[in-house]
Amino acid sequence: MGTEVTAPGGSLHRVISALAKWGLDGRVRMLGESTRTSQDAANALGVKVGQIAKSLLFMAGEEPILVIASGANRVSERKLEAHLSSKVRKARAEEVRDLTGFAIGGVPPVGHKRHLRVMVDEDLLQFAEIYAAAGTPNAVFGLTPKELLEITGGAVLDLKEEG
Repeated sequence: MGTEVTAPGGSLHRVISALAKWGLDGRVRMLGESTRTSQDAANALGVKVGQIAKSLLFMAGEEPILVIASGANRVSERKLEAHLSSKVRKARAEEVRDLTGFAIGGVPPVGHKRHLRVMVDEDLLQFAEIYAAAGTPNAVFGLTPKELLEITGGAVLDLKEEG
């Protein structure tokens, strides 16, 4: 189920450093298979796809908004727009890299190049443990929903696309 990482570099190092600041050392694991999609990550970890905390970047005008959604859910842009009172769109790949410092498929909830406003899908709160990307398409870390809220300062919202 993966190996613990202790001597990383680059993007992975930023995530490990950010987690260490919150006392979450030793959580990052490298997996032998890709965790680029929520289903890939769930398969590699042997958990439900809903336990995967996928980080998606949206743009509300010029403001980047990080949405951390359950891997089982599609994010409702309509619900996000209603909460923000602003039109939103998914960030383009180059915007994701420029604003977070990470490529799509490995965007973590922490360790970004700049502070981001965070919205957390309420469906993640039903699980005892969830898993998030750790900066690369093969690295993940586990944490509780409470820890996720603490390290991101995220607002909990109903963001699930219905139907």
